[in-house]
Amino acid sequence: MRRAGILLHPTSLPGSGPCGDLGDGALHFLDWLAAGGVSLWQVLPLNPPGAGFSPYDSPGCFAAGTHLLSVDRLVRDGLLKPGEVNLPPRGAGLPDRVDVNRLTEWHEPLVDKAAARYAEEDPGAIDAFAKAERWVNDWALYRALLRYRGAIDWFELSPALRDRRPDALEKARAEHQGAIRREIAAQLLFRRQWGEVRAAARARGISIMGDVPIFVSGGGVDVWAHRELFRGHGDAERGWAADPVTGVPPDYFSPMGQRWGNPHYNWPVHEQSGFSWWIDRIRSVLALVDEVRIDHFRGFAAAWEIAANTDDARTGRWSPAPGRQLFEAVKAACGALPLVAEDLGVITPDVEALRDGLGLPGMKILQFAFGDDASHAFLPHNYPSPRWVVYTATHDNDTSRGWYQGAGDKARHRYRVYVGRDGAEPHWDLIRLAWSSVAETAIAPMQDVLGLDSWGRMNTPGTLKGNWSWRATTLPDWGAWRLRELAETYGRLPV
Repeated sequence: MRRAGILLHPTSLPGSGPCGDLGDGALHFLDWLAAGGVSLWQVLPLNPPGAGFSPYDSPGCFAAGTHLLSVDRLVRDGLLKPGEVNLPPRGAGLPDRVDVNRLTEWHEPLVDKAAARYAEEDPGAIDAFAKAERWVNDWALYRALLRYRGAIDWFELSPALRDRRPDALEKARAEHQGAIRREIAAQLLFRRQWGEVRAAARARGISIMGDVPIFVSGGGVDVWAHRELFRGHGDAERGWAADPVTGVPPDYFSPMGQRWGNPHYNWPVHEQSGFSWWIDRIRSVLALVDEVRIDHFRGFAAAWEIAANTDDARTGRWSPAPGRQLFEAVKAACGALPLVAEDLGVITPDVEALRDGLGLPGMKILQFAFGDDASHAFLPHNYPSPRWVVYTATHDNDTSRGWYQGAGDKARHRYRVYVGRDGAEPHWDLIRLAWSSVAETAIAPMQDVLGLDSWGRMNTPGTLKGNWSWRATTLPDWGAWRLRELAETYGRLPV
């Protein structure tokens, strides 16, 4: 089935609040997608953001980001009073950027208040959710402890809590019972609001593609609660330290490679458990979305490990991973695997064999296609079959207009000849090229529909500041009309 998709994280939805949310803006966006003949909405990880507001360094890979909760929906549901939600002035914030300060100072206290009321009004729902979703008990305790102590991660907790001594955990649960139930309630409120958005998507014939980052934050709840699943050692100051750490060797994203610093998995322990943690993780994501992009898929064949005592990513080495066994275990437990392999970076034959053996579609990025000759694998005439997902760009790329403005003369000439255009609208040229390709799924970031330059870029790999904050300020009708025209022309309208 040929289809078209748009990549837009909920934080980037338009709206008057400090961040895109799951309220009217999300429903308006779904209407806009339907008008454009678009049947797939791709989001980034829905987890709580980590350092730099990144959803790929989340402190909880099972938890949802409650920064996405709609305050208007909380008022509608009677959990907040209208007089409690007067929006403060934007101040120095920009209309096309997430206002993290207002999220912290205005939105978070309102979510706390609503969640506390929900926990009081429906304690049975909180108890049932905590029993059904066991991960939420560790997450709620982790959040309560860190917020009470003003800590950033679990390394800052007392040694007894860092090491999860049963007596210390029991005492902490008793002392912070109210805060723990509030955190559980907030997660349940996300499920409720997201459920409305997902139902609205289904009613419009739109599927949602989620995202699973391969690695987790070393300071997050997953390592704190399941340290045995990760490679590391005792540390006199912090209690535990990851060693080796994650990253990638030099590639087209970064000529020096990247040192991410996440802990690597202790694969023998995962294998001994039948990959139960991974099964639970994939199942939890599939409870929220219809299909999943697996980030850094190559890491399931072999991952780049870097000694913890060096910052030079080039000194790393490949460490094998049991990808085939893992995904077979997930398939046995969850059924069909509606997954997309993010097979970018340094891709070796073992990665291709894993992807193809599992029957997963890989990704083709058009911005990367014009630097070499006519044999480049990302050029549409070289796609060997429809089993691909073609993108104009991903969240890690520049916008297509920004890419064209910064490309060399040779690449721009090759692009102009290939698309038969003059380069005045490189973003729409690449959208047309993606929509016209044989790939079953064609996706463009919303920034390319809007024709934004590099100011609209979502993330620059290897950098820590200025990422993950872009927001759309409008959803223009003309953008939907142009997308629909291409979908009609190239057979991508929903059936």
